[in-house]
Amino acid sequence: MKAVTVVAGTRPEIIKMAPIIRALRKRNVPMIFVHCGQHYDYNMSQQFIEDLELPPPDYTFKIKAYSAGVQTARIMMNMDELLKKTAPSLVLVEGDTNSVLAAALASNKRGIPAGHVEAGLRSFDLRMPEEHNRRLTDHVSGYLFAPTALAEANLKKENVWGKIFVTGNTIIDAVLQHLPIAEKKSEILDKIHFKRFALATAHRAENVDDLKVLKNFIGAFAESPVPVVYPMHPRTKKRLRQNKMYAQLLKSGNVQVLPPVGYLDFLVLMRRCELVVTDSGGIQEEATAPSIRKPVLVIRLSTERPEAVEAGFAKVVGTEKQKILKGIEEVLVQRKELSATSPFGDGNAAEKIVEIIQKEFYI
Repeated sequence: MKAVTVVAGTRPEIIKMAPIIRALRKRNVPMIFVHCGQHYDYNMSQQFIEDLELPPPDYTFKIKAYSAGVQTARIMMNMDELLKKTAPSLVLVEGDTNSVLAAALASNKRGIPAGHVEAGLRSFDLRMPEEHNRRLTDHVSGYLFAPTALAEANLKKENVWGKIFVTGNTIIDAVLQHLPIAEKKSEILDKIHFKRFALATAHRAENVDDLKVLKNFIGAFAESPVPVVYPMHPRTKKRLRQNKMYAQLLKSGNVQVLPPVGYLDFLVLMRRCELVVTDSGGIQEEATAPSIRKPVLVIRLSTERPEAVEAGFAKVVGTEKQKILKGIEEVLVQRKELSATSPFGDGNAAEKIVEIIQKEFYI
């Protein structure tokens, strides 16, 4: 019986693939787990695999910090060689990174169907490399696991040729499975200086590589009406240092900068914060999980998760300092009651995806 190859290359992919890996093992579906190395730093990858108590990858690639094009090409070359050797029945990828596109293209060129978990998301902002990656991946994948009806509609509008299934998003599965473990194991709250705080993240290239936008973020966090806890992505730290802003931020009594935190620690921070300020896509989804239920301010010009906005969890406030501060103030004053259900599913997405795979390939 041929195996299903599960590919992950970054922290969010590992997290969102974890429920699928467990569901495949539970149903005794043969599996090959590949870490293709886009995040090769221990804190950004291996730590998460250990946190989630996943099996170690069967194959691991180490990709250096090349340009995006070279990185994509090298992952594709590595995957091509691996697929030639292992010949799986299906290659599962998740999301919108260079890893995802490279693995899907390699699979397509080998005549092996690709399955795209979290298919159909669209920001319609072509400045974002992720938008290119997700669109191209959808159009070379034979199986498209859309998290919502809106994602399904996007795929149908683009006339993709693969089979479409609406399954929910495995990020909700992951939160529900891991938050109880996180609250038992995590000691992150012992390190936090504030009783009440906003949780902030910022890492997208179109934001942190733009000095004006970066200054807006740092200014907004420093002046926030509620203190800010800020686990900092290495990319952001590098840009701040290059622009002589890192030391200045550390002096702010209103902002606590943390190194990148493990997934379990981050779940606990989300659970305990007042609100989330982020340019991340996945965090917009995680915040809607019934056990989190936190308002999110999206510090971007667009979002590929409009369902979170429509359900009242998220608001796109842009990248200007005053608009971010106004958004924080409104959240703190209004204290809106958030829905008890997530627009991204009921926490059974992985089971649905694996059931579909079994019917398509093994029954």
